[in-house]
Amino acid sequence: MFRKNRNQFGSYGSTRKRSRAGKIGKILLVILIVLILAAGAAAWYVFTPYTPTSQAEQALVSGTDKIAVQDTEEWISFSNAKPKGNSIIFYPGARVKPEAYSVFAHDLAKSGHTVYIMKLPFNFAFFKTDAAQAVIDRHPDEKFVIGGHSLGGVFAARYAAAHLDHIAGVFFLASYPEQKGNLQKTDIPVLSITASNDGLLKKDTYEAARAFLPQQTVYYSIEGGNHAQFGSYGEQKDDLPAQIDADEQRKQTVNTILGWMKEIPTTSKSATKN
Repeated sequence: MFRKNRNQFGSYGSTRKRSRAGKIGKILLVILIVLILAAGAAAWYVFTPYTPTSQAEQALVSGTDKIAVQDTEEWISFSNAKPKGNSIIFYPGARVKPEAYSVFAHDLAKSGHTVYIMKLPFNFAFFKTDAAQAVIDRHPDEKFVIGGHSLGGVFAARYAAAHLDHIAGVFFLASYPEQKGNLQKTDIPVLSITASNDGLLKKDTYEAARAFLPQQTVYYSIEGGNHAQFGSYGEQKDDLPAQIDADEQRKQTVNTILGWMKEIPTTSKSATKN
C-alpha cells in the first residue's frame, strides 16, 4: 500500500515536469516564430530598396546634354566635357538606389562639376562610411565637396570630419551630422537644405544637431518640398505630400548647391580652429 502511494506521487511529479517542459517548449516556439518574423521583416526592409523613376533611368544615358555617365562597381559618375570647379561626392539616402539621384547629378554636371554617386552595400551608408576614399584615391588631381541625402548625409559628415584635408565643403539634404561627424570647430563651408513638407526628418533632432555645425553654415528651406523629392524614386513611406513638383524642388536644390559652391575655393584644404 505504501509503495502504491509512492508510485502515485512519482507519477504526479512526472506529469508536472512534462507539463512544465511543454510550457517551456511552447514559449521557445513562440520566441522562435517572433525571431523568424523579425528576421523576415528586416530582410524585406534591406532588400526592397527605393528604385529610380523612368526619368532617372533616362538621365543615366551617357551623352545626354553632353554629359558622360560612367557606371563602375563603386560609383556612378557624371562628367562634363569641360569640367570646372570642385567635384562632388554624394552618399544616397538609406534604402535608396544610387541611380535614383541621377537627374540631380546630371543637372549639377551640366554646370561643370563632376559628380560621383556612391554605391553602398545594401544601400546603407553605415556599411561603408569611407566609400568616398576610393574616389579621392583614384582622382588625385580633383578637389572635392561631399554631401548626402538623409542618412547618407550623416555618414558623409563622418567622412568629412575625419578627412578635412581632402574635403573642401559639406552639404546636407534633409540631413544633419552627429557627434562622430562634428564639424563645429572647423572653417569648412557647410550647406544645409531642408524642405517644409518633410515627413521623415526629425525636426527636434535636426535642431539639436546644429550644435555640430560651424557658425558659417548656410541654411536653406524649400517651401512645399518633401523628403523623397530630393531624389527621383517616387513616394516614400511616412513622408508628407509635396506642394511643389519634383522638378521645382530639384531646381531649387541644384541652384542652391551651385550658388554655395561658387564661394568655395578649388582646394581640398580646410583649417581647424584652435
